[in-house]
Amino acid sequence: MTSEVRAPREQDRFEAETARFRRELLAHCYRLAGSAHDAEDLVQETYLRAWRSYPGFEHRASIRSWLYKIATNVCLRALEPRRIRLLPSGLAGPGDEPGRVPGPVAPGEVSWLEPLPDSWISPPADDPAAVVVARESVRLALIASLQHLPARQRAILLLREVLAFSAAETAEILDTTTAAVKSGLQRARARLDELEPAPEHLLEPTDQRARALLDGYIAAFEGSDAALLEQVLRADATLEATPFRGWQAGRAMCVHVLAAYVLGTPGDWRMIATTANGQPAAVVYHRDAHGTLRADGAVVLAPTATGVARVIKFHDPALVATFGFPDVLAH
Repeated sequence: MTSEVRAPREQDRFEAETARFRRELLAHCYRLAGSAHDAEDLVQETYLRAWRSYPGFEHRASIRSWLYKIATNVCLRALEPRRIRLLPSGLAGPGDEPGRVPGPVAPGEVSWLEPLPDSWISPPADDPAAVVVARESVRLALIASLQHLPARQRAILLLREVLAFSAAETAEILDTTTAAVKSGLQRARARLDELEPAPEHLLEPTDQRARALLDGYIAAFEGSDAALLEQVLRADATLEATPFRGWQAGRAMCVHVLAAYVLGTPGDWRMIATTANGQPAAVVYHRDAHGTLRADGAVVLAPTATGVARVIKFHDPALVATFGFPDVLAH
């Protein structure tokens, strides 16, 4: 039955029942796919399939679990032929040659992880517990680690530990057995422990200390101030940027690379504060040869009580529009 011949009343009922889950489904698809844009497409496909299946739904399960079943299987089918999405730190160890100019990876050689604007998935502000859970479940370090799990294990872990579905509910969503779910969850946990044995405790982006660190990072770039960068970064900070294979570990190496190859002169950069993946972030503009500030990408910080532990820059001008900002800034 096509949408053209379905009663408008039925469509209204469908939208009333399903629309409130769109943001959390988008977060779920992002956790599985590692791409904000892919997640958007996957959620669209989920709602299309749900609308087509709605007449046969008959509310034998909750509308939420029914939608998650559709979304999870849409994601798993889409992920089968694709390479996992990575950050530079997922390719090799940190660089140890201060004089080596960072070089980009060849186009198409790597599928890069993408940041997720918090505005896409933020739950209502009157539910602070839900806000914290939503932030923690999309931290970049977690999303990067999840990509190293087989897609089905990734789905099991997310359904059980992030979304709190029971083993039986997860088995029903994935058309498998409870025993298979328990086994898959055990393997997924073990693998995550190998990838990230001690997850970093990050400050919430609303914390004044986190905002001060972001403001300091922005001021350092806009003023081409390497000394200020040293104050912002933690001694063991890491720096990575897509689409570059090399990345840096340790404040001295990070500041050297930024000062030698990136900072330029005062006024070359402009940044506007935002949030992404539950972390302080900024959209980035760079001044071109004509003096115009053009979209350059986005940067996401990992703030801790002792300074910024991790800086990840995404060199993709299209991300600026994704975060809702213009491609060109007025002088």
